[in-house]
Amino acid sequence: MTAVFNFIVFVVLVIFFIILLASNIKIVPQAAAYVVERLGAYHGTWETGLHFKIPLLDRVAMRVTLKELVVDFPPQPVITKDNVTMKIDTVIYYQITDAKLYAYGVAQPIVAIENLTATTLRNIIGQLELDETLTSRDLINTQMRSILDEATDPWGIKVNRVEVKNILPPTDIQEAMEKQMRAERERREQILRAEGEKKSAILNAEAEKQSAILKAEARKEAQIREAEGEAEAILKVQEATAQGLEMLKRANADQNVLMLKSFEALEKVANGQATKLIIPSELAGTANLVAAIKEASDLKVMPEVKNPEA
Repeated sequence: MTAVFNFIVFVVLVIFFIILLASNIKIVPQAAAYVVERLGAYHGTWETGLHFKIPLLDRVAMRVTLKELVVDFPPQPVITKDNVTMKIDTVIYYQITDAKLYAYGVAQPIVAIENLTATTLRNIIGQLELDETLTSRDLINTQMRSILDEATDPWGIKVNRVEVKNILPPTDIQEAMEKQMRAERERREQILRAEGEKKSAILNAEAEKQSAILKAEARKEAQIREAEGEAEAILKVQEATAQGLEMLKRANADQNVLMLKSFEALEKVANGQATKLIIPSELAGTANLVAAIKEASDLKVMPEVKNPEA
């Protein structure tokens, strides 16, 4: 009976020892750190890996993540240099670099950062006017990051970035800004429309000018072609006349043939629009003879007229 009791006690002690040993073995994950205290005082900071703490003496006071953290603070009321009250909310990107300072540097670090952000933002915006505040986000972000990073360094915190998320002016100022923006857009629209009409008028004028130039060149080209055609026709007629005379000369044409050709030429001349004709002297007699014959033939064909007295 005693042996059984002793065995049970031994088993219980072994199980208790195993449980105690297991509960005091700690594995620190990646991007984390444990702050360990011994008898209530800071003993050390455990980094990533396997660690063992002494039972009843050591305890893990704080588990700290070393990742970059983001905190979004609610809008804070601020007053600009020209006495305009607005609300601005910010986003802080920070990282814990020293677990010991973070654990013992300040109580409630996030609340401390929020209050520090609010006071810093009021100081910066108080030096800027409304228009400068709306257009100087980068300046505000840079100044706040520098101030907050320096102030949180004793707390083991590094501020990587500060972003101004929203700037909310009063309602009446927003309405005035919207009216101003609408007027500016309308002004730009009118300028663009006027520039478009100007360009259109210029293009139309250039098109009309180009059309007139092309028409003038076409008329000029037509006149040149017409003159060249007339000159070529006259040249052909002269060449044909010269060839005809040359042929008559070679055929030893007598005086009667030459006179007949002269009459044919005279007939062609008479068919023109000229009101006065100059006839060579050697053809004058022949022309008179022809006129007399034509007159006599005209008299023969006229009807006989009776004497009314008879």
